[in-house]
Amino acid sequence: MPTDAPPEPHVTRWWWIRHAPVRVNNGRIYGQMDLPCETDDADAYRLLAEMLPADSVLLTSTLQRTTQTADAIRAAGLALPDAIREPAFVEQSFGDWQGLARGDFTTEMRTREASYWLAPAYERAPNGESFTDLMARAVPAINRYCGAHAGRDIVAVTHGGTIRAALCYALSLDPESALQFSIANLSVTRLDCIQSGDSRQWRVGFVNLDPTRL
Repeated sequence: MPTDAPPEPHVTRWWWIRHAPVRVNNGRIYGQMDLPCETDDADAYRLLAEMLPADSVLLTSTLQRTTQTADAIRAAGLALPDAIREPAFVEQSFGDWQGLARGDFTTEMRTREASYWLAPAYERAPNGESFTDLMARAVPAINRYCGAHAGRDIVAVTHGGTIRAALCYALSLDPESALQFSIANLSVTRLDCIQSGDSRQWRVGFVNLDPTRL
């Protein structure tokens, strides 16, 4: 007896970009503080505009440094729609640590277990979040957009923590291991969500790609 053919898989391509550098923090931890970024690297934005797919779904967080970065990519020549500002993609809140000088904080952290990130993945900042808290809000949003925009390109201009959360989810990593990824400002990370029926798998194209070094 003939059987129904399996559904054609949809490949949803995520192009994750970390926002442009923040300089006004004067070396202080800023986390969810809504600080502006510097968008004066014309070569980087030109190369991003050439590299990224036009007419993609555009996502940013609700913090201005991501929308400023997206606007600079658009101004460099990439046709993009208005951004969907997604609160689930904001950076990890470091609570009472925000505003502290990084040097002083690093010295204090040497007295207890720490990691490449400001704190171990499961440690919640006072009046803030842990990295796993960030994952708990980011991952459902990733799945929601995979469903709503199956088969599309999604340009997501977000934060280092958010991109590490996406990598942790896609690779089924222990959260502590995901914090070892280096995610530079204006770097691109490509993750493909391959969906067939109710099944979802992930494919990694590249991580932390600097468009100026291609």
